[in-house]
Amino acid sequence: MHEPHHDGSPLYVSDPAPQLGDHVRVRVRLPSDFGPVEVVRTRSNPNHEPRFTVASHVASIDGWEWWEAEIEIENPTHGYRFLFKLADGSNGWLNATGFHTIETLDSEDFKIVAHPAPPEWAKGTVMYQVFPDRFARSEDADARELPAWAEPAAWSDEVIHVGPRTASQFFGGDLKGVEEHLDHLERLGVTMLYLTPVFPARSNHRYDALSFLEVDPLLGGDKALISLVTAAHARGLKVIGDLTSNHSGDAHEWFQASHLKPGTPESAFYYWLDPEQRDYASWLGVPSLPKFNWNSRELRSRFIEGPDSVVAKWLKAPYSLDGWRIDVANMTGRHLTDDLNAEVRGIIRQTMIEINPDTILLGESTNDATSDFQGDAWHGAMTYANFTRPVWGWLSTEERESSYFGLPFGTIPSYSGEQVFAAHRQFAHGFPWRVQLSTMNALDTHDTPRFLTHAIEGAQPVAVGLSMTLPGIPVIFAGDEFGLVGDDGEHSRTPMPWDSVDAAAPIIDLYAALIHLRTAHPALNGGGMRWLHASRDVLAFVREGVDESILVLAARDDFEISLPSHAFAGAARPLYGRATAVRNGDGIRLSGTGPAFSAFALPGIAVPDFADTGTVLELEA
Repeated sequence: MHEPHHDGSPLYVSDPAPQLGDHVRVRVRLPSDFGPVEVVRTRSNPNHEPRFTVASHVASIDGWEWWEAEIEIENPTHGYRFLFKLADGSNGWLNATGFHTIETLDSEDFKIVAHPAPPEWAKGTVMYQVFPDRFARSEDADARELPAWAEPAAWSDEVIHVGPRTASQFFGGDLKGVEEHLDHLERLGVTMLYLTPVFPARSNHRYDALSFLEVDPLLGGDKALISLVTAAHARGLKVIGDLTSNHSGDAHEWFQASHLKPGTPESAFYYWLDPEQRDYASWLGVPSLPKFNWNSRELRSRFIEGPDSVVAKWLKAPYSLDGWRIDVANMTGRHLTDDLNAEVRGIIRQTMIEINPDTILLGESTNDATSDFQGDAWHGAMTYANFTRPVWGWLSTEERESSYFGLPFGTIPSYSGEQVFAAHRQFAHGFPWRVQLSTMNALDTHDTPRFLTHAIEGAQPVAVGLSMTLPGIPVIFAGDEFGLVGDDGEHSRTPMPWDSVDAAAPIIDLYAALIHLRTAHPALNGGGMRWLHASRDVLAFVREGVDESILVLAARDDFEISLPSHAFAGAARPLYGRATAVRNGDGIRLSGTGPAFSAFALPGIAVPDFADTGTVLELEA
C-alpha cells in the first residue's frame, strides 16, 4: 500500500468536469520512503496515439512528495497514467489498478470525463430501495378490486419464493403506504427513495409493464405518485423511478398491437422470429418479457427521446421524479449483431438533460460494468462485482447454499480481506472517478438473498459501515434495518414488519448511526480514496479531503496491525466503533476486537495549490 498514489478525485485533478480542449493539472504523491525518482511523466492516449508530458516536483508535505503535470483533454473519455524513471534505472507505471513494473493496459488508465457531469447531489446520496407491494399498505388498498392474476395475501403470510406463484402473490402495498412511513426514512437519515416499477403489470414486481403512461391503480394511480414525491421533496428526499428499457410485458399495449399483426407501427418495437410475428426474442427466453428492438425510431420517440417520451413525462411536473434506475441496462439494445446500448443510453440521458439536468441515471449491470460505464450517460452502476459479492464472501459463513444474483446456485464466493481489496480495485477502478461516486454499494437488493441470512455473527455493522464509507452510493433495501433474512431474491421481498419497530430499534439505530456518519462528513461524500492495509481479517483505508479525512477500519476478527508513520498525518479522533489508533515512534498501531467497524476523524490533507492551467504543455513525443 506504500506506493505512489492518485485516485482521480479533486485532490489530484484540477477540474474533474472539463470540456474538450481544456488543460487540466493532474498530480501524484509518492511516499518519502519510496526512493529517489529522476523523472515523472504522464502518458495519455488521445485518439490512440500516445502523448507524454513532464511533471514537476511541487511540494514535500507530511512524508509525501507531490508531482504535478498538465494534460489536454482531447477525447470525451481521456485516459492517462503516470510513468516513473527511478534513480536505480528501473521504471514504474501507476494506473487505476495500482503501481506496476511492466507496461500497463490502456483500459486500466485513470480517466477524466468531458461528458456532462452528474448532479452535484449524487455524491452525497444514501439510497433506500422500496419494493412497493411489500413496503406498506394503506387503508385505501382494502377498497381496490384485484385483477385475475393477483392472489391476495395477508401482510403476515409467508412469502412464496419457489414455483410459478411467486409473481402472483399480492400483499397490496401502495404508494400512500410509502408516504405514511416517510418518518421512518427521516429517522434513518437516507436522502433518496428508489421505487421499483410503479406501472401497471401482471405481477407483483411490475417489471412486465403493460403501459408506461400511468401509475398502477393498485398503487393509487398517478395522484398517489404525485402526493408521495411532493411529500418526499418537502422533507429533502429525492425520488427515482425504475424503467425496463430492455423489454416490456407481453400484455403491454405496444406488444398487443403487434403480436400476430405484421405491418402495424408497433411491429418494429420487438424482435420477431417468424413472418407471422408469433414468436419473439425475450429476456432470457421468458415469454412474458418480450425484448425491445431499438432500431425502431418510433420506439425511441415514444419511449426515450424528446419532451413527449416516457422518460421525459415522469421527470416533469406534476410527477417530478429525480431520475431513473434502468432495469437490465447491460442487455438493453443488444441482440445478436445489434449493439445499440451506447445510442440508447445516450438518448435517455440527453432527454433527461433537456427536461431537468439535475437528475440521476443509474443502470443495472450484474457483473463487470466498466465497458458501459465510462461517464457518457449512465452516472453509476447497480452492479455487484465491485462491492456486494466481495463483501458477502468475506463476511459470510461457510454454510451458504443460496442462489446469488449473477452467480449459479451455491457459488457465493469466499474471500479473504486481500481478495476483497483486489476485487474492489479490479472492478471499481475501471470506472472514472465520478462514476465510482455514483455506483451503488448494495449489500442486497430485491434480486438477491438478504445479506444477514448467511452473515457471520457480528458482521452487520462491518458490512453496513463499508457500504457507507467506500466510494459510491450506499443502498438500504427496505427491511435490512429490521434484520430481515431471505434465501433468494423472491424470498427477500418480505413485507415490512411495522409491528416490530420497537423490537428492531437496536438495528434501526445502527443503520441510522452509520448513515449519519456518512452524511455528516464531506470526505465520505466525494473525498479521495487511499487503501492503507488489506490482510486476511482486516481492511483499512482513508477517505481524504482538504478540511478533514476519515480513517476506516473493518475487521472480521480480533486484530492488531501497524502502519508507517506517514500513512496519515495527525491524531485519529474516534467517530464510531471501539478500535484504537495509537501513534508511536515506530509508526501507527491499530487494534480492536472483531468483528468490528470503526471510523476516525483525521486532519485534512495538506496539498499544494494547483499551478495555473494556462501554461504551455511541456510535451514529449
